[in-house]
Amino acid sequence: MEPAGTEGAVRRVPRVRAPEFDFRSVPRHWLAGSALTTQMANSVNLLFPTGERFFVRSVRHYLEALEDPALREQVKGFFGQEGRHARAHELFFDALRAQGYQIDGFLRVYDRVAWKELEPRMTPALRLAITAALEHYTAILAEGALRERVFDRVADKTMQDLLKWHAAEEIEHRAVAFDVLQRVAPGYGTRAAGMVVATVGLAAFWLAAMVMLLRQDRARGWRLDAHELKVWRLRPRSIVGGVFLRGMLQYFRPGFHPSDNPMDVLAEGYLSEAGL
Repeated sequence: MEPAGTEGAVRRVPRVRAPEFDFRSVPRHWLAGSALTTQMANSVNLLFPTGERFFVRSVRHYLEALEDPALREQVKGFFGQEGRHARAHELFFDALRAQGYQIDGFLRVYDRVAWKELEPRMTPALRLAITAALEHYTAILAEGALRERVFDRVADKTMQDLLKWHAAEEIEHRAVAFDVLQRVAPGYGTRAAGMVVATVGLAAFWLAAMVMLLRQDRARGWRLDAHELKVWRLRPRSIVGGVFLRGMLQYFRPGFHPSDNPMDVLAEGYLSEAGL
C-alpha cells in the first residue's frame, strides 16, 4: 500500500494486467438480446480508446513535476492500465466491423473534434481536470457493473470478461488523476470547470455514438418492440440519475475525494475470482 493524493488517503499502485479476448463469436446484440442496451454499451466502448489516450497525455504532462515517488509509481501503473484498456477495446472494434457496423466515420469525427480541435485549445490544467472528472464517472459506472452484477446472465461471456476487467481496474486507479490534479492545480474552480466540460462532452459523444449504431440497426430491420421496452425498463441503473447526477453531486462537494466511495472490495473480489 502506498500513500498518495490527499492527506490520509491510501492507494495501491495500479497493477498492469493483460487478459486475452476473442471477440469473433460475440453476437450482434450481446446484452440481453436488446439493441437498445447493447448499443448503449457499444457506444461508450467506442469512446474509450482515444479517450484513455487523452487521459494518459493529460497526466503525463505533469509527470516530471510530481515530487512524491509513490504518486509517480501510481501514475505509471495508471498509464499501463489505460493503454491495455485502449488496445482491448480496439480489438472489439474489429468485431463490430465484422458484424457490418460502419463505425470508422464516427471515430474519425470524434477524433478530429475532441482531440484535434478541442484538446489543443485547452490549458494543461483543464485537460487534467477533465481527465479527473471522467475518471470519476467511469468509476461510478464500474461500481454499478460490479455491485449490481448487471452483466451476469444477460451478457455474452467474452463481453462480461472485458467489461468486468475494465471496471475493476477503473476502480483501482480512480484516484490517480484526481491526486495529480490536487498536487499541480488544486483550485476548486479548475476542478469544477473540468467536470462541466467532461459532462457535456461525454453526454454528447455518447448519445451521438448510440444514435449512429441504432440507425444502422434500424436499417437492417430492427424495431422498438415489447422485448426492447421491457429490457429498457428493467435496466438496473439509470445512466442519467445513477451516473451523471450522482457523479456531479459528489464531485462538486468541496471536500470530495474519489476514495470517499468505498468500492475497492468490489474490484478486489472480481480480480480474485477471475484469477487476475
